[in-house]
Amino acid sequence: MSALVPPVTLPEGVREGNENLVRLTPEACPKVAALMEREKQGELLRIAITGGGCNGLSYKMKFTLQPRRGDILVRSGGVAVVVDPKTALYLKGTVLDYSHQMVGGGFKFANPNAKASCSCGESFSV
Repeated sequence: MSALVPPVTLPEGVREGNENLVRLTPEACPKVAALMEREKQGELLRIAITGGGCNGLSYKMKFTLQPRRGDILVRSGGVAVVVDPKTALYLKGTVLDYSHQMVGGGFKFANPNAKASCSCGESFSV
């Protein structure tokens, strides 16, 4: 399956991180892999934090082909995740989980840096 840590040669300016930055649970990894296979947008999962949402900051996820200069690459549970340096400041220690529940299911971020978050789990404040 293509989502299982593609052989990535780190371009200049990209550094290797570890799961102390972000970690995917065993439930999240196969879902990311399945979505990656279906979407065919790239073999890296980019997690970003942007302004917006009901608590001021929100999580964004998309697939990408290559890391950018300054990115941090984390390999977690067979998935290659890229994070920009600004996002890394807010993300440190975060766990990305996935729930199959009909109500309230989907990807969930457990971020130890968040002081408050909304009930949908898609935005937070620090």
